Amino acid sequence: MSDARVVEERLSQATRGARRSRGPRYQTRPRLLAAGVAWALAASLPLAGCSDDATGKPSRAAAPPAVPVTAADALEKTVPLQLTAVGNAMPYTSVAVKSQVAGQIVQMHFKEGQDVAKGELLVTIDPRPFEAALRQAEAALVQRQAEVLQAVANLERDTAQLANARVQERRYRELVERELVAREQYDQFRTSLATMESTVQADHAAVANAQASAHAAQANVDNAKLQLAYTAIRAPIDGRTGNVMVQVGNVVKGNDDNPIVVINQIHPMYVSFSVPEQHLDDIKKYRAAGSLRVEVRPPHQTQTLATGALTFINNAVDQTTATIQLKATFANTNNALWPGQFVDVMLTLTSRAAIVVPSQAIQPGQQGPFVFVVKADQTVESRLVVVGARLGAETIVEQGLRGGERVVTDGQLRLVPGARVEIKPVKPS
Repeated sequence: MSDARVVEERLSQATRGARRSRGPRYQTRPRLLAAGVAWALAASLPLAGCSDDATGKPSRAAAPPAVPVTAADALEKTVPLQLTAVGNAMPYTSVAVKSQVAGQIVQMHFKEGQDVAKGELLVTIDPRPFEAALRQAEAALVQRQAEVLQAVANLERDTAQLANARVQERRYRELVERELVAREQYDQFRTSLATMESTVQADHAAVANAQASAHAAQANVDNAKLQLAYTAIRAPIDGRTGNVMVQVGNVVKGNDDNPIVVINQIHPMYVSFSVPEQHLDDIKKYRAAGSLRVEVRPPHQTQTLATGALTFINNAVDQTTATIQLKATFANTNNALWPGQFVDVMLTLTSRAAIVVPSQAIQPGQQGPFVFVVKADQTVESRLVVVGARLGAETIVEQGLRGGERVVTDGQLRLVPGARVEIKPVKPS
């Protein structure tokens, strides 16, 4: 028989006994008592049904299981004080190669995208018209040189005659003074002397004129040689060639607006970037103390492409954007940087102590970034933090954490403040 049935039988016996012993006026109280006992019994039945052992003692509700997570310690490190910006890679030098003479291209000695050395032959323009002009200039030079020789010979002849005229004039002057000859004869020799002097002066002028003509002819020869040399176009710098704008058979003009090819020097290279003007004083202060290190990375990535140094600070602030332009120089020996490439730039000014945590520990929230901190009893609390710069896989926490505190790095989606956690070992990468 069940417990409820036993209680009901006992309650019925007690009610009948009370009626026989006390009479009709006490029959109402036992009824009320019986109803109360029945209600109490009914209320106790569910509890009896929930007992989990032979004694009938009720058990407590089971605690929720711990949430498996991974965690890491907030570390105090010496970290660089950096300025970040978006930069643009620029060639160290860029030259647009153009022809300096007009002519037809007969041969190309390079391919697009090829590395070339300074002085390397790039293009050959038809040299025949310039070779003919050179031969003509050389012939004119020979003619002018012959004229110089002739003028010099005339000068030497007339100079000798002038010397003889002077001797004759002196001899007849002495004879006239002694009145041994007529003065008319002396006057003839004196006139001859004056004529020869004028002739020698004219010969000097003729020699100078012939020599000037020879110099002009020599200049024409040199110019013709230079024009002929321009038919062989050579690389003015070390660098990498770009698109070829003309092909073999095209006729080019001297100093045309469109270049044949553009050569960019990429060893070394510049990266140009701008930072707000309020950082200018710090940049000048730390640069005065030593070289400032600059790193560049692909946009939104942590891989470092190249490391260089700050080499240029512009002489004026851009009043439109309130920024100052900077340039860093990179050796770029592995061709990691390419002209025109956009990169993230990190300019390191100095170092300081800071608290850093793995970047995946930082969670976005309605009130700002927060982390789950693991307490000593293996429960977590949600704590707002003020984050600083990101350093690769780690992020600086300016406020909200102390060194040595443990933060959850994976499994945050299943957590609420006060939840119990089970810290799992981090799987090796």
